[in-house]
Amino acid sequence: AVESAKGKYAHMLFNELFEDYSNALRPVEDTDKVLNVTLQITLSQIKDMDERNQILSAYLWIRQSWYDAYLRWDKDKYDGLDSIRIPSNLVWRPDIVLYNKADDDFSEPVNTNVVLRYDGKITWDAPAITKSSCVVDVSYFPFDSQQCNLTFGSWTYNGNQVDIINSLDSGDLSDFIEDVEWEIHGMPAVKNVITYGCCSEPYPDVTFTLILKRKSSFYIFNLLLPCILISFLAPLGFYLPADSGEKVSLGVTVLLALTVFQLMVAEIMPPSESVPLIGKYYIATMTMITASTALTIIIMNLHHCGSEAKPVPQWAKVVILDYMSKIFFVYDVGENCTSPKREKEEERRLEGDDGCQRRHKEVRSPLPNTNDDCNLKEKLSGNWNKSYGVHGENVRETVNCCSCYKMLIKNIEYIANCVRDHKANRAKGIEWKKVAKVMDRFFMWIFFIMVFFMSVLIIGKAA
Repeated sequence: AVESAKGKYAHMLFNELFEDYSNALRPVEDTDKVLNVTLQITLSQIKDMDERNQILSAYLWIRQSWYDAYLRWDKDKYDGLDSIRIPSNLVWRPDIVLYNKADDDFSEPVNTNVVLRYDGKITWDAPAITKSSCVVDVSYFPFDSQQCNLTFGSWTYNGNQVDIINSLDSGDLSDFIEDVEWEIHGMPAVKNVITYGCCSEPYPDVTFTLILKRKSSFYIFNLLLPCILISFLAPLGFYLPADSGEKVSLGVTVLLALTVFQLMVAEIMPPSESVPLIGKYYIATMTMITASTALTIIIMNLHHCGSEAKPVPQWAKVVILDYMSKIFFVYDVGENCTSPKREKEEERRLEGDDGCQRRHKEVRSPLPNTNDDCNLKEKLSGNWNKSYGVHGENVRETVNCCSCYKMLIKNIEYIANCVRDHKANRAKGIEWKKVAKVMDRFFMWIFFIMVFFMSVLIIGKAA
């Protein structure tokens, strides 16, 4: 019975209120009086942040309240009925819109009900999915913070007709749904009064600044960490043996891998002049890898210097072979370290070479000269005649054998000279290979240090 009675009074109230009511005019008794509209924004969810197109999509609850001078009643006359809910299109509504809207759809607001109180206060709560333009600064991506403005104001009424008042000093974040990519660090509200060039009247607006902080874990594990691991492969190209044939291939492969990641970042970021931090890291790493590949080619040319090359300069022998080789622990070509066993084998080899040289001297020592040749013939003839009674023909044969022996010694000397020349040329090539190996170690540590400091610098921005 009570509900039916209230329903009866509500119908009666509605018919009496809207009998002569018009929602086309501003509901004030005096046209010179300002109508105050209280605005409150509740952020429910961030749907999307499109960095490339610089558009923020957000789900908002927009609450507007004002007083209508023509919609008042005495609640005692209507059995204590103090409020009713009616469609919003039946009453006058302020034309408050989002100034920086970036949506192609210019449809009307959601036609939700308004709450009408007996004193004429109207409260209109309307949900809205807004797309607003936001100037995105990606200089420190993926460790960046963004500030997006939501500016609300009347489209046709100036400040002398409709004034906007902040309900709170900031947007309401109590019902915000946690976002997977962005953290909300505040939503302060500021009222601005602007006088445009077309008109002399002031136009007030309320700007809500949404302060966002990007959660960088996703980008660290998917874009930054793979790049750091790949960049550490670049210095290892100097550690590869030159004869493997894979030094240049490794550098080119790493460069192509970084190019793929660079293109992935370029697809996300807007085409602006400000290069993101991760993009700078990619460019610096790619430049370093390009330089390492070029240096690898130069060092490979030094490695393959053969016997026709010039000897190693004296300053290179002192600086590179004597000092730098000890600093970077570079030993003979083909060795990684020394051991007592290897040293003993080296000593035995040297002793073997000395023995060969002594035997070679012993072979060379009985070489006769021209004068001794005749004496040798005479001695041989006399000895053969005395001992065995050999005739003159046998003596001639013996002398001819001595001539053959002399020619054999000359051939051995020629072969020995060729072997010495070959060893000298081979030693010269080994020196160039050792120079190349020392330079490989030097640039490997230099590039390792560069990659380390670049990685520390990029990770330090996250702190």
